[in-house]
Amino acid sequence: MAEEGSSEKRRALLRELTEHFFGSATRTASEDALYGSVLARLATDMEAAVRTELSVRFAQASDAPHALIHHLANDDAAVASAVLTASPVLTDEDLLGVVRKHGQEHLRAVSSRPSVSEVLSEVIVERGDDETLGTLLRNDGARLSRKSSEVAVERAKVNPALHEAAVSRVGLPPDLLNEMYFVVEARLRTRILEQNARMDPALLESALAAGRDRIATNDGALPADYAECFAYVEELRAAGQLTPQMLARFLRSGSRTSFLIALAQMSDIDFHTARQIIERRDLDALAVVCKSADLDRALFLTYALVLLNDDGGAMAKAQSFAGMYTELTKDAALRTLRFWRMRRGAAAA
Repeated sequence: MAEEGSSEKRRALLRELTEHFFGSATRTASEDALYGSVLARLATDMEAAVRTELSVRFAQASDAPHALIHHLANDDAAVASAVLTASPVLTDEDLLGVVRKHGQEHLRAVSSRPSVSEVLSEVIVERGDDETLGTLLRNDGARLSRKSSEVAVERAKVNPALHEAAVSRVGLPPDLLNEMYFVVEARLRTRILEQNARMDPALLESALAAGRDRIATNDGALPADYAECFAYVEELRAAGQLTPQMLARFLRSGSRTSFLIALAQMSDIDFHTARQIIERRDLDALAVVCKSADLDRALFLTYALVLLNDDGGAMAKAQSFAGMYTELTKDAALRTLRFWRMRRGAAAA
């Protein structure tokens, strides 16, 4: 009957054989193999709707014939999706075969499985587009190696659509989480600060060690007046005149390089990180720096107003950030700053 040319008869046989399979209390291994062989042959020439129905029917069955499930997993995406997403019959070897040769819809279905191994995730990160990567990052059952996590974060940095998925990723190494800080919106920055505040000290040290192993500073040339300004800032430091108030004077007078050097020294971060904060007018990042240095709210507000002096509604914006400054704890600021300080160590190495 499997050789029957009539589509109607083949469809009837397919459905009856399916019902017979699920109605069988016990089956031998040879019977399972025969079911799989015949069902796969019957499904081959059926229209997509019938194959999709078959895929959905067998997707959750732990005793489904492997030959059939493997066949369906390599079918068109609409057919394969159900078994790729849920079938417990598929092995890692089966799934690797799928993600290595099929397109993004197949990869996204595999990325949604209740459990995705590190080896599978590595191939998905390598071959998947950003939509697929987002699916994988949002799946708490997907395990990512350190290497895959690093690649995923580098891609997430340049795509705002991936920011939330990366920051919310359960188990993302804390040093990689903190690399997202400078590119995500304020709401997600707050979440990063909250996670830093809750971090176990032992985990913090482990994360810092992992970050030091990979970080490298490559932030461009220093300003033309860097050497001159550095010498001046050192003179002020030697004379005991390098105060937070002096930093405000640097800003007001337009001595941007001197301000950046002094800010970097005051907070023990590298010059390029300080420049990134100021050039982007990252007032929440500036708040982290100032809070860790025990500067009072008024001084932070002064810096904010000078930085926003050409921005409409500067006072309202600065006051908003001042409220955030008040809520930010020194401990959370210090933990966050330790990740930024890794860049200083890398630059000096």
